[in-house]
Amino acid sequence: MWYKNFGKRILDLVIAIILLTILIIPICIVGIIIKLTSKGPVLFCQERYGIHSRPFKLYKFRTMTYNAPQRSNSEFSDIKRYITTFGMFLRKTSIDELPQLWNIIKGDMSFIGPRPLAINDMTVLNIRKNNGGDTVLPGISGLAQVHGRNNITDEDKAFYDGKYANTLSFRLDTLVVLKTILIVFKREGVFKDSQID
Repeated sequence: MWYKNFGKRILDLVIAIILLTILIIPICIVGIIIKLTSKGPVLFCQERYGIHSRPFKLYKFRTMTYNAPQRSNSEFSDIKRYITTFGMFLRKTSIDELPQLWNIIKGDMSFIGPRPLAINDMTVLNIRKNNGGDTVLPGISGLAQVHGRNNITDEDKAFYDGKYANTLSFRLDTLVVLKTILIVFKREGVFKDSQID
């Protein structure tokens, strides 16, 4: 209980500050490359729903063209035509997630938790309200992400989100981190999530 209420947030904050300090120069370099190689802002910002289903602004490096339609990946007939060359690299390496370190420092997110969803994922959001999945901070990665990401149904996503919230522990977070690292190295699900997921 101490970890859930205090330890997790302290650990998130310390690690996020250390990583942001170490990576500030590479982050700036990535931003410069995005600006030089494609028209539009460096960051992609979208309203997502977090703890207790409260909205917040989530930040990622922009990986798609400036004029790309605002829709989920599954609604694109050929999503790759809208992803920039550098954006493809950012997605494959998950470097596009780095700006979320700021979300963690602000207290909007955690490293591990249910993935913050947009309004078009209302089915999962509503189930989370009922099973307790929205009682913890959303994360960069989570239990649902390491069990198939968008290859599983909305009901299964919400189930894993609720299970995570109700069984949260340091051991569970460690397991999710290790599985996430493996998935990133295997480059699984690069184009399976929503536009910025």
